[in-house]
Amino acid sequence: MSYQALYRKWRPNEFGEVKGQEHIVTTLKNQVKYDRVGHAYLFCGTRGTGKTTIARLLAKAVNCEHPLQDGSPCNECASCKAITNGSSINVIEIDGASNNGVDNIRQINNSVQYSPSTGRYLVYIIDEVHMLRKEAFNALLKTLEEPPSYVIFILATTDVHSVPITILSRCQRYDFRRISIETITDRLAELLDREGIRAQRDALAYVAKVADGSMRDALSILDQCISFNLGEELTYDRVLNTIGAVDIDIYISLFEAIITDNVNKAVSIVDDAVWQGKDLSQFVIELIGFIRNVLMLKLDEDFDVDIASEKKNALIEFGKELKEDYLINYINILQEASNKLAYVRTKRVVVDVAIIKMCKPEMQKDYSAIEKRLENLEKKSEELGEKQVVYVSAENAKTFNTTVVADNEVNKTASDKDESNKIIGNLKKEFPEAEYKEIVSIISIWKPLMNKVMRIQRRFIEKAKVVPGDIRSAIDLVFVRNSDNALAIEYFEKKENRSLLEEEISELAGRDIHIGVRVVNANDKSVERANSLDLSKINYDDIEFKN
Repeated sequence: MSYQALYRKWRPNEFGEVKGQEHIVTTLKNQVKYDRVGHAYLFCGTRGTGKTTIARLLAKAVNCEHPLQDGSPCNECASCKAITNGSSINVIEIDGASNNGVDNIRQINNSVQYSPSTGRYLVYIIDEVHMLRKEAFNALLKTLEEPPSYVIFILATTDVHSVPITILSRCQRYDFRRISIETITDRLAELLDREGIRAQRDALAYVAKVADGSMRDALSILDQCISFNLGEELTYDRVLNTIGAVDIDIYISLFEAIITDNVNKAVSIVDDAVWQGKDLSQFVIELIGFIRNVLMLKLDEDFDVDIASEKKNALIEFGKELKEDYLINYINILQEASNKLAYVRTKRVVVDVAIIKMCKPEMQKDYSAIEKRLENLEKKSEELGEKQVVYVSAENAKTFNTTVVADNEVNKTASDKDESNKIIGNLKKEFPEAEYKEIVSIISIWKPLMNKVMRIQRRFIEKAKVVPGDIRSAIDLVFVRNSDNALAIEYFEKKENRSLLEEEISELAGRDIHIGVRVVNANDKSVERANSLDLSKINYDDIEFKN
């Protein structure tokens, strides 16, 4: 007899062998046991999760001559054996992709009029039912809603959203879950033990991980690995070589090169992977998964990731060095590249460009990239030495993280104190006492707010004049229209970004505070008023202000 693929050879013949879908198996067994079998079922889920297998087992159970007490088929009677070897006339399997016309469904409607000559039920299994045409679905509706008592329909689909609601409402719906890595690994180990093939646990775990929740995919990949390494024990390295995957150490080295902006090293690592025959699409997908793990471990160091503990510690250290925004930005860049790889010929160019963009934030225009650029500038300035004299104005000193020599206290000069007191006096003159006190309460939390917000927000806020708004419990950010303020204006004109700032200041104040944004021309008269009421220039440690 010719060789039979593992996923066909070891297809479950009883409910107890089905792994990862216990919630469905238990329900169906109880329906058979207590004679509560429905007339129409819809099995939904990703490929290789057991939809067709369970459909055949259900067909076997309802036609079994001697069912077991728990509702499982006996696998010994003539009906069970016929369904197992595919010769039963009571179970009709239809491929919805190639039999999707209205005429195909009319043939089904006509055939259901004849009761089975043997057995209790006619079972129609329509695979990939979402591929049926609209007219075919319409032709199926009436029969599906009120079929003869001896007919059961089992519809299977990987795209339930394409199935009309009129069909969904006539079926019992069962959602098949992706099978966990541990469950797949256990099943592979069990089957290899029956086959008499030696394999390391971590090798099988990697096969399970690549299968992405599909038992059938896992068995197909395992079949490939066994064929490539006939007569040898399946090890982790051999599995990697067989399926063209990359060891996690490569991703650790690559990611380290990316976050240190070492373009040459990063591109060289990709080049090595290409010459080793690694698939670039899979390479990018696995790199996305790697960075996702770094992000999740940054949020929760106890998050369960399927890697060795010593490698997990390396990922945790990466997370400590990077903000969530940077990691999400990396994932977005790679996701964009992954989408392009599906239809371009120059795959290597796409991957190289993505790697370079990750290493060089100056090539990007989103806010997380801008913040990364600012951070790089700060690091470079620190490398020059903390005691270096940098001649900048007091205004610009707030923007750059450098040591400014001006009696070592730039913000506490006499002129700054005079300006602070002058603004306080202007506030007292312009606003009634009640409103003035409310403004004072906002001023008192402004400095803590600046310490709390994201650095990119703080950079942009420092370009604005912060003035009392036109309504109570409101402040306005007034920007002078120029190229230097363009990014800040664009950022705060987006409602979601203003909302983030409003949430922060409202939380500190213990009440709702509205943030407004105004953009004025340099020669506008309102600029002078904004300067005279700029709350950000008030000296918060001034005793006169506190009183």
